[in-house]
Amino acid sequence: MSDEKMLKTENITFAYEEDAAPVLRGVSCEVRRGELVAVLGANGCGKSTLAKHFNAILLPTEGKVWVEDMDTADENKLLDIRQKVGMVFQNPDNQIVATVVEEDVAFALENLGVPPQEMRLRVDEAMELAGIYKHRAKGPHKLSGGQKQRVAIAGVIAMRPDCLVLDEATAMLDPRGRAQVMKTVRHLNRDFGITVVMITHYMEEAAEADRVLVMSGGEIVMNGTPKEVFVRSEEMKSLRLDVPQAQELCLALREAGLDVPTDIISTEDCAAMLARLLQTGRADG
Repeated sequence: MSDEKMLKTENITFAYEEDAAPVLRGVSCEVRRGELVAVLGANGCGKSTLAKHFNAILLPTEGKVWVEDMDTADENKLLDIRQKVGMVFQNPDNQIVATVVEEDVAFALENLGVPPQEMRLRVDEAMELAGIYKHRAKGPHKLSGGQKQRVAIAGVIAMRPDCLVLDEATAMLDPRGRAQVMKTVRHLNRDFGITVVMITHYMEEAAEADRVLVMSGGEIVMNGTPKEVFVRSEEMKSLRLDVPQAQELCLALREAGLDVPTDIISTEDCAAMLARLLQTGRADG
């Protein structure tokens, strides 16, 4: 992960109407190149509004948003910004426009006038990366929700963005579909260095991030590693948010009198701790 700034907001405020209450209130944050950042918050906290500022779908009422040092308010940079930051939304059906998977993945490239040979290479590469190459000749309507969402991701990464913003992209999927999409996202982030900002309601997804931002009332109220954030379980619950199930189990065991850590947030670490506990009677090995 680089120290180079991929995204930066400076004291941004945003209201959907001139006289309406602001949805964002003085939000300042940074996302480094190659980082995977999860953004959490209860409904109405402003997290999706913030996401739409990252590729200039929305412009701040006050303050500044920078994408690789480009000001999102600069109309001359809009196309460059949209190519740097690709967005995937909650409902894949709203992003799929063609009747064949590979044609859908090629759609944006055709609109940009990418030469056919280059387009073929980029479409095949994107479908491989998203894990849907074998479905390339199918109609999207024949795919599962998770597969459709990976088609939407392939359409975005065919543009070769430096950053991928997922706005609750797994919210409409079943557990298997969510797992498929998260596997793709981790692959793109870890193996290809694509920066990822992930707006999510699922704490297990956030637990896999490098960093977690928690929003409430249009402001960022927590910012840290997943362990640093989730260990503040009472504060999370006061914001109407959960903690990962692995941590919930550890907290319950601790309340029952067992000496177990409270900062375990992954299923794998929790399983290892339980195995040690059963074998030795000690959770810390």
